[in-house]
Amino acid sequence: MTLMPKREYLALLIGDILVFIAALWLTLALRYLQPPSPELFRLHFVPFSILFIVWIFVFFLAGLYSRHTPLFRSRLFSTIMYAQIINILIAALFFFLTPVFGIAPKTNLLLYLVVSFVLIFLWRVSLYPRVRAGRKIRGVLIASGPDAKRLADEVKGGRYEFIFDHVIDTKEAPSHEVIQRACRLAVDAGVSFIVVDLSDRAVSSALPIIYDAAFHKERFALLNAVDLYQEVFEREPLSLINYEWVLSNIGTSRLYDVLKRALDFVVAALLGIVSLVFYPFVIAAIKLDDGGSIFITQSRVGRYQEPIKIVKFRSMSGNDEGRYGKSGKSTLKVTRVGKWIRLLRIDELPQLWNVLRGDLSLVGPRPELPAIASVYSAKIPYYNARYLVAPGLTGWAQLKHDRDPHHGHDISETKEKLSFDLYYLKHRSFLLDLYIIFQTVRIVLSARGS
Repeated sequence: MTLMPKREYLALLIGDILVFIAALWLTLALRYLQPPSPELFRLHFVPFSILFIVWIFVFFLAGLYSRHTPLFRSRLFSTIMYAQIINILIAALFFFLTPVFGIAPKTNLLLYLVVSFVLIFLWRVSLYPRVRAGRKIRGVLIASGPDAKRLADEVKGGRYEFIFDHVIDTKEAPSHEVIQRACRLAVDAGVSFIVVDLSDRAVSSALPIIYDAAFHKERFALLNAVDLYQEVFEREPLSLINYEWVLSNIGTSRLYDVLKRALDFVVAALLGIVSLVFYPFVIAAIKLDDGGSIFITQSRVGRYQEPIKIVKFRSMSGNDEGRYGKSGKSTLKVTRVGKWIRLLRIDELPQLWNVLRGDLSLVGPRPELPAIASVYSAKIPYYNARYLVAPGLTGWAQLKHDRDPHHGHDISETKEKLSFDLYYLKHRSFLLDLYIIFQTVRIVLSARGS
Protein backbone atom coordinates (compact mmCIF):
# COMPACT_ATOMS: atom_id res chain seq x y z
CA MET A 1 0.00 0.00 0.00
CA THR A 2 1.11 3.55 -0.71
CA LEU A 3 -0.11 7.04 0.09
CA MET A 4 0.03 8.40 -3.46
CA PRO A 5 -1.06 7.19 -6.90
CA LYS A 6 1.55 5.03 -8.57
CA ARG A 7 2.04 7.64 -11.32
CA GLU A 8 3.35 10.07 -8.71
CA TYR A 9 5.88 7.58 -7.38
CA LEU A 10 6.84 6.92 -11.00
CA ALA A 11 7.44 10.66 -11.46
CA LEU A 12 9.61 10.59 -8.33
CA LEU A 13 11.61 7.66 -9.73
CA ILE A 14 12.09 9.26 -13.15
CA GLY A 15 13.09 12.52 -11.49
CA ASP A 16 15.78 10.75 -9.44
CA ILE A 17 17.23 9.15 -12.57
CA LEU A 18 17.30 12.48 -14.41
CA VAL A 19 19.03 14.05 -11.40
CA PHE A 20 21.66 11.27 -11.45
CA ILE A 21 22.35 12.09 -15.12
CA ALA A 22 22.41 15.85 -14.55
CA ALA A 23 24.76 15.40 -11.58
CA LEU A 24 27.14 13.39 -13.79
CA TRP A 25 27.22 16.14 -16.43
CA LEU A 26 27.74 18.86 -13.81
CA THR A 27 30.46 16.84 -12.07
CA LEU A 28 32.44 16.54 -15.30
CA ALA A 29 31.93 20.25 -16.02
CA LEU A 30 33.25 21.20 -12.56
CA ARG A 31 36.09 18.69 -12.74
CA TYR A 32 37.45 19.98 -16.06
CA LEU A 33 36.15 23.58 -15.73
CA GLN A 34 34.30 23.40 -19.04
CA PRO A 35 31.22 21.66 -20.47
CA PRO A 36 32.12 18.00 -21.12
CA SER A 37 32.42 16.95 -24.74
CA PRO A 38 29.92 14.35 -26.05
CA GLU A 39 32.73 11.77 -26.15
CA LEU A 40 33.77 12.41 -22.53
CA PHE A 41 30.18 12.33 -21.31
CA ARG A 42 29.46 9.10 -23.25
CA LEU A 43 32.62 7.48 -21.85
CA HIS A 44 31.33 8.05 -18.31
CA PHE A 45 27.61 7.63 -19.00
CA VAL A 46 27.85 4.00 -20.13
CA PRO A 47 29.30 2.58 -16.86
CA PHE A 48 27.36 5.08 -14.73
CA SER A 49 24.07 4.00 -16.32
CA ILE A 50 24.66 0.55 -14.83
CA LEU A 51 25.34 2.16 -11.47
CA PHE A 52 22.16 4.24 -11.70
CA ILE A 53 20.11 1.04 -11.62
CA VAL A 54 21.97 -0.19 -8.54
CA TRP A 55 21.65 3.22 -6.87
CA ILE A 56 17.88 3.30 -7.38
CA PHE A 57 17.75 -0.09 -5.67
CA VAL A 58 19.72 1.39 -2.74
CA PHE A 59 17.20 4.23 -2.60
CA PHE A 60 14.41 1.66 -2.32
CA LEU A 61 16.22 -0.08 0.53
CA ALA A 62 16.80 3.28 2.25
CA GLY A 63 13.06 3.97 2.24
CA LEU A 64 13.12 6.85 -0.23
CA TYR A 65 10.16 5.33 -2.07
CA SER A 66 8.30 4.14 1.01
CA ARG A 67 4.65 4.93 1.66
CA HIS A 68 5.63 7.43 4.37
CA THR A 69 7.92 9.47 2.09
CA PRO A 70 5.36 12.25 1.42
CA LEU A 71 4.79 12.77 5.16
CA PHE A 72 8.29 12.59 6.64
CA ARG A 73 10.45 15.09 4.79
CA SER A 74 12.74 16.01 7.69
CA ARG A 75 14.43 12.62 7.40
CA LEU A 76 15.43 13.24 3.78
CA PHE A 77 18.73 14.95 4.54
CA SER A 78 20.30 12.12 6.53
CA THR A 79 18.65 9.38 4.45
CA ILE A 80 19.90 10.78 1.14
CA MET A 81 23.36 11.42 2.60
CA TYR A 82 23.75 7.86 3.89
CA ALA A 83 22.32 6.38 0.68
CA GLN A 84 24.68 8.39 -1.52
CA ILE A 85 27.71 7.49 0.57
CA ILE A 86 26.81 3.83 0.09
CA ASN A 87 26.26 4.44 -3.63
CA ILE A 88 29.68 6.05 -4.05
CA LEU A 89 31.34 3.15 -2.21
CA ILE A 90 29.54 0.75 -4.56
CA ALA A 91 30.75 2.82 -7.53
CA ALA A 92 34.35 2.76 -6.28
CA LEU A 93 34.20 -1.03 -5.93
CA PHE A 94 32.53 -1.31 -9.35
CA PHE A 95 35.29 0.59 -11.19
CA PHE A 96 37.99 -1.29 -9.27
CA LEU A 97 36.56 -4.68 -10.26
CA THR A 98 35.66 -3.74 -13.86
CA PRO A 99 38.61 -1.87 -15.42
CA VAL A 100 37.22 -2.72 -18.86
CA PHE A 101 35.60 0.72 -19.08
CA GLY A 102 39.01 2.37 -19.04
CA ILE A 103 38.25 4.97 -16.33
CA ALA A 104 39.04 5.12 -12.63
CA PRO A 105 37.20 8.29 -11.54
CA LYS A 106 38.45 8.66 -7.97
CA THR A 107 38.26 12.45 -7.84
CA ASN A 108 35.08 12.46 -9.93
CA LEU A 109 33.36 10.12 -7.49
CA LEU A 110 34.06 12.36 -4.51
CA LEU A 111 32.88 15.39 -6.46
CA TYR A 112 29.85 13.47 -7.67
CA LEU A 113 28.92 12.64 -4.07
CA VAL A 114 28.62 16.34 -3.23
CA VAL A 115 26.93 17.38 -6.47
CA SER A 116 24.42 14.53 -6.54
CA PHE A 117 23.50 14.99 -2.89
CA VAL A 118 22.75 18.69 -3.39
CA LEU A 119 20.73 18.13 -6.58
CA ILE A 120 18.74 15.19 -5.21
CA PHE A 121 17.94 17.05 -2.01
CA LEU A 122 16.78 20.12 -3.95
CA TRP A 123 14.70 17.94 -6.27
CA ARG A 124 13.06 16.07 -3.43
CA VAL A 125 12.43 19.05 -1.15
CA SER A 126 11.85 21.98 -3.51
CA LEU A 127 10.90 20.80 -6.99
CA TYR A 128 8.93 17.59 -6.49
CA PRO A 129 6.35 19.13 -4.09
CA ARG A 130 5.61 21.72 -6.80
CA VAL A 131 5.12 19.02 -9.41
CA ARG A 132 2.32 17.54 -7.32
CA ALA A 133 1.12 20.88 -5.90
CA GLY A 134 -2.59 21.05 -5.14
CA ARG A 135 -2.96 17.30 -4.60
CA LYS A 136 -2.80 17.06 -0.84
CA ILE A 137 -2.96 13.68 0.87
CA ARG A 138 -6.12 13.43 2.94
CA GLY A 139 -6.05 11.92 6.41
CA VAL A 140 -7.77 11.65 9.80
CA LEU A 141 -6.42 12.43 13.26
CA ILE A 142 -7.73 10.40 16.20
CA ALA A 143 -6.22 11.59 19.50
CA SER A 144 -6.78 13.98 22.39
CA GLY A 145 -4.85 16.40 24.56
CA PRO A 146 -3.01 19.68 24.00
CA ASP A 147 -0.36 18.22 21.69
CA ALA A 148 -2.99 16.57 19.46
CA LYS A 149 -4.82 19.89 19.21
CA ARG A 150 -1.57 21.69 18.42
CA LEU A 151 -0.87 19.19 15.63
CA ALA A 152 -4.36 19.62 14.17
CA ASP A 153 -4.11 23.41 14.26
CA GLU A 154 -0.66 23.38 12.65
CA VAL A 155 -1.72 21.11 9.78
CA LYS A 156 -4.84 23.24 9.28
CA GLY A 157 -2.51 26.05 8.25
CA GLY A 158 -2.03 24.34 4.87
CA ARG A 159 1.78 24.40 4.73
CA TYR A 160 2.09 20.64 4.37
CA GLU A 161 1.49 18.08 1.63
CA PHE A 162 -1.30 16.54 3.69
CA ILE A 163 -4.47 17.66 5.45
CA PHE A 164 -6.81 16.27 8.09
CA ASP A 165 -10.33 15.89 6.72
CA HIS A 166 -11.52 14.88 10.18
CA VAL A 167 -10.23 15.25 13.73
CA ILE A 168 -11.73 12.93 16.34
CA ASP A 169 -11.10 13.95 19.96
CA THR A 170 -11.28 10.72 21.95
CA LYS A 171 -12.00 12.61 25.17
CA GLU A 172 -15.11 14.26 23.76
CA ALA A 173 -16.73 11.14 22.30
CA PRO A 174 -17.65 7.78 23.90
CA SER A 175 -15.39 4.87 23.06
CA HIS A 176 -17.98 3.09 20.91
CA GLU A 177 -18.58 6.27 18.90
CA VAL A 178 -14.86 6.65 18.27
CA ILE A 179 -14.76 3.08 16.98
CA GLN A 180 -17.75 3.63 14.68
CA ARG A 181 -16.44 6.89 13.21
CA ALA A 182 -12.93 5.50 12.76
CA CYS A 183 -14.24 2.48 10.88
CA ARG A 184 -16.38 4.60 8.58
CA LEU A 185 -13.48 6.88 7.77
CA ALA A 186 -11.05 3.98 7.21
CA VAL A 187 -13.10 2.78 4.24
CA ASP A 188 -13.61 6.29 2.84
CA ALA A 189 -12.02 6.31 -0.62
CA GLY A 190 -10.63 9.79 -0.12
CA VAL A 191 -8.84 9.02 3.15
CA SER A 192 -5.26 7.83 2.58
CA PHE A 193 -3.92 7.77 6.14
CA ILE A 194 -5.10 7.75 9.73
CA VAL A 195 -3.00 9.24 12.53
CA VAL A 196 -3.75 7.75 15.94
CA ASP A 197 -2.55 7.96 19.50
CA LEU A 198 -1.58 4.32 20.04
CA SER A 199 -1.61 4.75 23.82
CA ASP A 200 -5.30 5.79 23.82
CA ARG A 201 -7.66 3.00 24.95
CA ALA A 202 -10.40 4.06 22.57
CA VAL A 203 -7.97 3.86 19.66
CA SER A 204 -6.67 0.46 20.80
CA SER A 205 -10.22 -0.90 20.70
CA ALA A 206 -10.75 0.38 17.16
CA LEU A 207 -7.42 -0.79 15.69
CA PRO A 208 -8.42 -4.35 14.72
CA ILE A 209 -11.42 -3.07 12.76
CA ILE A 210 -9.43 -0.23 11.20
CA TYR A 211 -6.78 -2.69 10.05
CA ASP A 212 -9.38 -5.01 8.54
CA ALA A 213 -11.02 -2.17 6.63
CA ALA A 214 -7.78 -0.54 5.58
CA PHE A 215 -6.26 -3.60 3.96
CA HIS A 216 -9.02 -3.51 1.36
CA LYS A 217 -7.68 -0.17 0.10
CA GLU A 218 -4.88 0.46 -2.38
CA ARG A 219 -3.61 3.62 -0.69
CA PHE A 220 -3.54 3.67 3.08
CA ALA A 221 -1.18 4.08 6.02
CA LEU A 222 -1.69 4.01 9.78
CA LEU A 223 0.65 6.39 11.62
CA ASN A 224 1.50 6.99 15.23
CA ALA A 225 0.54 10.53 16.25
CA VAL A 226 3.86 10.80 18.10
CA ASP A 227 5.83 10.21 14.88
CA LEU A 228 3.93 12.80 12.87
CA TYR A 229 4.15 15.33 15.71
CA GLN A 230 7.94 14.86 15.72
CA GLU A 231 8.03 15.47 11.98
CA VAL A 232 5.99 18.66 12.16
CA PHE A 233 7.40 20.27 15.32
CA GLU A 234 10.85 18.60 15.68
CA ARG A 235 10.10 17.87 19.33
CA GLU A 236 8.32 15.22 21.39
CA PRO A 237 4.64 15.51 22.40
CA LEU A 238 4.83 15.12 26.17
CA SER A 239 1.08 14.51 26.48
CA LEU A 240 1.19 11.62 23.97
CA ILE A 241 4.15 9.64 25.32
CA ASN A 242 4.72 7.54 28.44
CA TYR A 243 7.62 6.06 30.37
CA GLU A 244 7.65 2.94 28.18
CA TRP A 245 8.05 5.13 25.10
CA VAL A 246 10.93 7.04 26.67
CA LEU A 247 12.77 3.88 27.71
CA SER A 248 12.39 2.31 24.26
CA ASN A 249 13.59 5.35 22.30
CA ILE A 250 16.80 6.42 24.00
CA GLY A 251 19.29 3.87 22.71
CA THR A 252 22.34 4.66 20.61
CA SER A 253 25.20 2.81 18.93
CA ARG A 254 28.70 2.28 20.22
CA LEU A 255 30.09 3.68 16.96
CA TYR A 256 28.17 6.92 17.47
CA ASP A 257 29.50 7.27 21.02
CA VAL A 258 33.09 6.83 19.78
CA LEU A 259 32.62 9.33 16.92
CA LYS A 260 30.96 11.84 19.24
CA ARG A 261 33.76 11.65 21.80
CA ALA A 262 36.39 11.98 19.04
CA LEU A 263 34.61 15.06 17.68
CA ASP A 264 34.39 16.56 21.17
CA PHE A 265 38.08 16.04 21.86
CA VAL A 266 39.40 17.34 18.53
CA VAL A 267 37.15 20.41 18.32
CA ALA A 268 37.54 21.31 22.02
CA ALA A 269 41.33 21.00 21.80
CA LEU A 270 41.58 23.19 18.69
CA LEU A 271 39.13 25.83 19.90
CA GLY A 272 40.56 25.74 23.41
CA ILE A 273 44.05 26.57 22.16
CA VAL A 274 42.84 29.27 19.75
CA SER A 275 40.60 30.81 22.43
CA LEU A 276 43.60 31.47 24.69
CA VAL A 277 44.33 34.48 22.48
CA PHE A 278 41.14 36.16 23.75
CA TYR A 279 41.72 35.48 27.45
CA PRO A 280 43.90 38.57 28.20
CA PHE A 281 41.34 40.92 26.60
CA VAL A 282 38.40 39.34 28.43
CA ILE A 283 40.26 39.39 31.75
CA ALA A 284 41.20 43.03 31.31
CA ALA A 285 37.62 44.00 30.35
CA ILE A 286 36.10 42.27 33.39
CA LYS A 287 38.63 43.83 35.77
CA LEU A 288 38.17 47.31 34.33
CA ASP A 289 34.39 46.96 34.49
CA ASP A 290 33.86 46.29 38.21
CA GLY A 291 37.13 44.92 39.55
CA GLY A 292 35.52 41.63 40.58
CA SER A 293 36.66 38.03 40.07
CA ILE A 294 37.52 36.86 36.56
CA PHE A 295 36.19 33.31 36.70
CA ILE A 296 33.34 31.58 38.49
CA THR A 297 33.11 27.88 39.31
CA GLN A 298 29.67 26.29 39.40
CA SER A 299 28.33 22.89 40.31
CA ARG A 300 26.15 21.36 37.59
CA VAL A 301 24.38 18.04 37.10
CA GLY A 302 26.23 15.85 34.61
CA ARG A 303 25.63 12.53 32.94
CA TYR A 304 23.87 9.95 35.15
CA GLN A 305 23.23 12.82 37.61
CA GLU A 306 26.88 12.89 38.62
CA PRO A 307 28.00 16.31 39.94
CA ILE A 308 30.44 18.20 37.77
CA LYS A 309 32.27 21.51 38.16
CA ILE A 310 32.36 23.97 35.27
CA VAL A 311 34.35 27.18 34.90
CA LYS A 312 33.07 30.31 33.16
CA PHE A 313 34.10 33.90 32.73
CA ARG A 314 32.03 35.92 35.21
CA SER A 315 29.26 37.83 33.41
CA MET A 316 27.05 38.69 36.40
CA SER A 317 27.44 40.57 39.66
CA GLY A 318 27.96 37.28 41.51
CA ASN A 319 27.93 33.51 41.19
CA ASP A 320 24.48 32.10 40.40
CA GLU A 321 23.88 28.97 42.49
CA GLY A 322 20.22 28.45 41.55
CA ARG A 323 18.66 29.20 44.94
CA TYR A 324 15.98 31.72 44.03
CA GLY A 325 13.51 31.42 46.89
CA LYS A 326 9.83 32.17 46.34
CA SER A 327 10.46 34.69 43.57
CA GLY A 328 11.84 31.98 41.28
CA LYS A 329 14.34 34.44 39.81
CA SER A 330 17.92 35.46 40.51
CA THR A 331 18.63 38.85 42.10
CA LEU A 332 22.02 39.02 40.35
CA LYS A 333 22.53 41.48 37.52
CA VAL A 334 24.39 41.07 34.23
CA THR A 335 27.41 43.38 34.11
CA ARG A 336 28.18 45.75 31.25
CA VAL A 337 30.99 43.53 29.97
CA GLY A 338 28.96 40.44 30.80
CA LYS A 339 26.22 41.51 28.39
CA TRP A 340 28.65 41.34 25.47
CA ILE A 341 30.59 38.23 26.39
CA ARG A 342 27.29 36.40 26.91
CA LEU A 343 25.97 37.63 23.57
CA LEU A 344 29.07 36.26 21.81
CA ARG A 345 29.22 33.13 24.05
CA ILE A 346 32.73 34.17 25.14
CA ASP A 347 31.82 33.51 28.78
CA GLU A 348 31.61 29.80 27.94
CA LEU A 349 35.09 29.46 26.41
CA PRO A 350 36.66 28.01 29.62
CA GLN A 351 34.12 25.17 29.42
CA LEU A 352 36.03 23.79 26.44
CA TRP A 353 38.40 22.28 29.00
CA ASN A 354 35.38 20.55 30.59
CA VAL A 355 34.67 19.07 27.16
CA LEU A 356 38.27 17.81 26.93
CA ARG A 357 37.90 16.10 30.32
CA GLY A 358 34.61 14.54 29.26
CA ASP A 359 32.41 16.31 31.83
CA LEU A 360 30.61 18.09 29.00
CA SER A 361 30.05 17.41 25.32
CA LEU A 362 29.87 19.90 22.50
CA VAL A 363 26.25 18.87 21.92
CA GLY A 364 23.76 17.79 24.57
CA PRO A 365 21.11 19.05 26.99
CA ARG A 366 21.96 22.19 28.95
CA PRO A 367 23.75 21.38 32.24
CA GLU A 368 21.51 22.60 35.06
CA LEU A 369 22.33 23.88 38.50
CA PRO A 370 21.59 21.21 41.15
CA ALA A 371 19.05 23.35 43.03
CA ILE A 372 17.02 23.98 39.86
CA ALA A 373 17.41 20.41 38.58
CA SER A 374 15.94 18.98 41.78
CA VAL A 375 12.82 21.14 41.35
CA TYR A 376 12.35 20.07 37.74
CA SER A 377 12.99 16.38 38.49
CA ALA A 378 10.26 16.41 41.13
CA LYS A 379 7.64 18.26 39.06
CA ILE A 380 8.24 17.32 35.41
CA PRO A 381 7.74 13.72 34.15
CA TYR A 382 10.61 12.20 32.11
CA TYR A 383 12.93 15.07 33.09
CA ASN A 384 15.65 12.73 34.34
CA ALA A 385 15.94 11.15 30.89
CA ARG A 386 18.17 14.14 30.02
CA TYR A 387 20.90 12.66 32.21
CA LEU A 388 21.38 9.64 29.95
CA VAL A 389 23.75 11.72 27.81
CA ALA A 390 26.45 14.20 28.74
CA PRO A 391 25.24 17.80 28.91
CA GLY A 392 26.50 20.07 26.16
CA LEU A 393 27.73 23.55 25.36
CA THR A 394 24.97 23.69 22.76
CA GLY A 395 22.10 21.41 21.85
CA TRP A 396 18.85 20.87 19.99
CA ALA A 397 16.78 22.46 22.75
CA GLN A 398 19.15 25.41 23.00
CA LEU A 399 18.67 26.05 19.27
CA LYS A 400 14.92 25.54 19.12
CA HIS A 401 13.75 26.98 22.44
CA ASP A 402 14.76 30.57 23.20
CA ARG A 403 12.60 31.14 26.28
CA ASP A 404 14.71 29.15 28.70
CA PRO A 405 14.81 30.73 32.21
CA HIS A 406 18.61 30.84 32.51
CA HIS A 407 18.59 32.52 35.91
CA GLY A 408 15.32 31.35 37.42
CA HIS A 409 13.01 28.36 37.24
CA ASP A 410 9.88 28.05 35.14
CA ILE A 411 8.02 24.73 35.02
CA SER A 412 5.97 25.49 31.91
CA GLU A 413 8.85 26.68 29.74
CA THR A 414 11.10 23.88 30.96
CA LYS A 415 8.49 21.29 29.98
CA GLU A 416 8.51 22.70 26.48
CA LYS A 417 12.29 22.69 26.42
CA LEU A 418 12.29 19.07 27.62
CA SER A 419 10.24 18.10 24.56
CA PHE A 420 13.20 19.20 22.42
CA ASP A 421 15.71 17.40 24.65
CA LEU A 422 13.73 14.17 24.29
CA TYR A 423 13.64 14.65 20.52
CA TYR A 424 17.42 14.89 20.54
CA LEU A 425 17.71 11.79 22.71
CA LYS A 426 15.71 9.77 20.21
CA HIS A 427 17.20 11.15 16.99
CA ARG A 428 20.78 11.91 18.02
CA SER A 429 23.35 11.03 15.41
CA PHE A 430 26.69 12.24 14.15
CA LEU A 431 25.04 14.21 11.34
CA LEU A 432 22.56 15.83 13.74
CA ASP A 433 25.41 16.83 16.06
CA LEU A 434 27.27 18.44 13.14
CA TYR A 435 24.11 20.28 12.11
CA ILE A 436 23.64 21.63 15.64
CA ILE A 437 27.27 22.77 15.80
CA PHE A 438 27.05 24.57 12.44
CA GLN A 439 23.79 26.26 13.41
CA THR A 440 25.33 27.36 16.71
CA VAL A 441 28.29 28.89 14.88
CA ARG A 442 25.87 30.76 12.61
CA ILE A 443 23.97 32.11 15.62
CA VAL A 444 27.15 33.20 17.40
CA LEU A 445 28.46 34.96 14.28
CA SER A 446 25.16 36.79 13.93
CA ALA A 447 25.37 37.73 17.65
CA ARG A 448 21.85 36.41 18.33
CA GLY A 449 20.82 35.18 21.75
CA SER A 450 22.54 35.38 25.11
